[in-house]
Amino acid sequence: MKILITGGAGFIGTNLAERLLAAGHEVWALDNFFSGPRANVERFAGDPRFHAVEHDVTERFDLGEKFDRIYNLACPASPPWYQKDPVKTMRTNVEGSVNVLDFARRCGARVLQASTSEVYGDPLEHPQKESYRGNVTMLGPRACYDEGKRAAETVFMEYHRMHGVDVRIVRIFNTYGPYMSPDDGRVVSNFIIQALKGEPITIYGDGSQTRSFQYVSDLLDGMTAMMESTGFVGPVNIGNPGEFTVREFAQKVIALTGSKSAIEQRPLPTDDPRQRKPDISLAKEKLGWEPKVSLEEGLRKTIAYFASILNKERV
Repeated sequence: MKILITGGAGFIGTNLAERLLAAGHEVWALDNFFSGPRANVERFAGDPRFHAVEHDVTERFDLGEKFDRIYNLACPASPPWYQKDPVKTMRTNVEGSVNVLDFARRCGARVLQASTSEVYGDPLEHPQKESYRGNVTMLGPRACYDEGKRAAETVFMEYHRMHGVDVRIVRIFNTYGPYMSPDDGRVVSNFIIQALKGEPITIYGDGSQTRSFQYVSDLLDGMTAMMESTGFVGPVNIGNPGEFTVREFAQKVIALTGSKSAIEQRPLPTDDPRQRKPDISLAKEKLGWEPKVSLEEGLRKTIAYFASILNKERV
């Protein structure tokens, strides 16, 4: 098939492009390179089935091609990145979704929206089911992303109802793996880089808040299964229900890296969720999907990836 990935230079977009190329598809990656590095698309430059397009989804586009599938991944997903320009983050989610859906409508493509567990905010329901409407503030520093993704889901559903666009919606929980940027700013990359450098590992608050971490190959399995599903629009949670406190996670990273890093506490950021764990019953029922990679196995692969990057920087 001919497949377009918006946000194709990002962490997930790069892994997805690699997966789709290996499966024999022709892949176009559209990105403005705000948070996704050019190196991520340049690695595919020798493959004639890969095409990189520099463009911002907040601006209307027409690539002059017909596509079978579109994965809409455009939007920084890390708080330090999406908070750099909160209005731009909102525009990427809302205006970007409109432009992607208009393009999908013109070329008859099926389009998948990469939504997020952040639509649940600081949840009062645990674990979180897709039916839960969330506990999200509209006014805090994370709202540009949380509310932007919630609005994007609305836009997708309205295009589906009004115009018959063939849409799919997945809600992605914390994901990690190769091609994450060392300066990504999220807990996995932060902890691994700090541990490998022997620096203090910084946790926010007392570290009792919980997260559920999934390895990127599991996410790709879930996303592609959802894209190829029939009669099911979603939304559907794609995440690993294994739940760890942030402090436990830091200790696991220290153990797996053999680091002597100490743990250093800092104040908890505003609106940081206290707990996060997906209920994946729907994904099991509708997609026959559940994660396969254990946290230890995934962390070993990710640590090796970051270690290779640091070794190159030292040369």
